[in-house]
Amino acid sequence: MSIAPILPKGVILSDLLGQLRKLSWGAADILIAYAKGVQPPYGFTSDLNIKESCDGPVSAADLAVNSWLLDGLEAGFPSAPWELLSEESAKDRLINDFTLKSKWLWVLDPLDGTKDFIAGTGEYAVHLALVYDHRPVLGVVLIPEKEELWFGVLGVDAWCEDRNGLKKSFSFSNRSNLNELTLVASRNHRDQRLEKLIAKLSIRDSKAVGSVGCKIATILRGETDFYISLSGNTAPKDWDMAAPEALLIAAGGRFTHADKRLLKYNTGDFRQKGCLIASHGLNHDLLCETLLKELSLIDPEFSV
Repeated sequence: MSIAPILPKGVILSDLLGQLRKLSWGAADILIAYAKGVQPPYGFTSDLNIKESCDGPVSAADLAVNSWLLDGLEAGFPSAPWELLSEESAKDRLINDFTLKSKWLWVLDPLDGTKDFIAGTGEYAVHLALVYDHRPVLGVVLIPEKEELWFGVLGVDAWCEDRNGLKKSFSFSNRSNLNELTLVASRNHRDQRLEKLIAKLSIRDSKAVGSVGCKIATILRGETDFYISLSGNTAPKDWDMAAPEALLIAAGGRFTHADKRLLKYNTGDFRQKGCLIASHGLNHDLLCETLLKELSLIDPEFSV
């Protein structure tokens, strides 16, 4: 049974979802145009102009979608009591030990999986998450190449739409025993510690996928059962995790640290360090306990 969603005063869910649909499919048009090497819409430059940064490549596609989303949210809800934070603007607005003051915060990743976007794998996504008091309450994950627009509203539901508005529900697998599970993990961010951990697990299979949003979508489609992120200072950031987490939690799944702590956002350090585990929820606690035990043997100094 659904309950009323948590939203800022004066913001109506149907109006918000309508604006998010418009912004998401507009972002899809921009990214598909860049991917095909044709002129993107809305007046953005056609030169992809890829540059390297300390956090990986940044392209004109990242910046164009960033501008499109920020401008659209500001124009659609000019008086809403939220702040806007995106991966592309974070360096200008945040430093360590600094948090944005509003309890309401949009956390955006205009292009999650830039390496996959450039490589042409199709495994890239757009993330939009509304966070309240350090926890996500609404998440959107757009996967342009699959024409999938995923919504998750805490207390309401999670679902997927195509460009015509046709809806379908999520479909978790019913696999629960550890030896039946399929893991989805990163293609581009793997180290020996993660490889050793995967080798120690008595699971059925593992699958490498790009964007975090794309990974969580495989769980929602029932193709995989759980996801592990294992990292320290080079960890994924708030904008990588917030929207996929909101989506999974709204569907009834789980997303925690290996010691079962919840993730928190806008804490002053936007790195999501440690061992993070997302799953369809069946045997999540046992999965956490198993991974925690194996990690203590592989790397006793690693902080989960």
